[in-house]
Amino acid sequence: MKRLLAKMSVAALAASLTVSFSASAHRAWLLPSSTVLSGENAYVTFDAAISNTIFHPDHFAMNTSNLVVTSPDGKVVDVENIARGRYRTTFDLKLNKEGTYKVASASSGIRAFWRDEDGNRKMWPGRGEQYKPEEFNTAVPKKATDLRVMQSSRRVETFVTLGAPSMDVFAPTNEGLELIPVTHPNDLFATETATFKLLIDGKPAVGAEAEIVRGGMRYRNDQETIVVVSDENGVIEVTWPQAGMYFIEISYQDDKAKKPATSRNGSYSGTVEVLPL
Repeated sequence: MKRLLAKMSVAALAASLTVSFSASAHRAWLLPSSTVLSGENAYVTFDAAISNTIFHPDHFAMNTSNLVVTSPDGKVVDVENIARGRYRTTFDLKLNKEGTYKVASASSGIRAFWRDEDGNRKMWPGRGEQYKPEEFNTAVPKKATDLRVMQSSRRVETFVTLGAPSMDVFAPTNEGLELIPVTHPNDLFATETATFKLLIDGKPAVGAEAEIVRGGMRYRNDQETIVVVSDENGVIEVTWPQAGMYFIEISYQDDKAKKPATSRNGSYSGTVEVLPL
């Protein structure tokens, strides 16, 4: 698959940004079959889905059209054998170089909401339409009733390592909400504490709320959710209670949007594996 840099449609972006933290929420995730590998000709198979239950595909398959895989040397590499079913998308990644790979899907855009003279709700861009900055002034009334203009970003990612872990793929893009590991995400162990830094458009995301849920929630009554909030430096610390695959979901909102937006929000979803000591 060639690198696909086309922006998500605004409709798809809107759908992806509706993820909440409730038990019945639809959450987007990437799940690798392995996170740490060794040897030659190593392959990882990924599931990509949006579901009600973590790591159990039960809603619909994720669109991977803007998926980007970054290899340890910073180059973008192709994935293989993409197949999209009703509830999940699958693909393979061959690890040709030692080090850590980042597998990510990111999107961003601006949306405006208001009411017309008759009280009807209006939205720009419309469903299925893409955001075009040059059209904003003519498409959105300046004195519209209940006008809200939001700058939104969404990132879904995971990491896999062949051989010794490396750190180069964690360089921030300075776009949207990002998780920058201090503790390597492929070097996590039960009962130990990991440290991550959160950035919003390259600056510390202060007060961002993160919820961490271990996979297998389908087979237990309690989600056992871990909730942490980033400090004044955008840093969070997580102590892993036991081994397993974990889903990290983070939300952030402030009023420091780029014009013409008046509010800014970012969301992040990540998958990490915690190994037993």
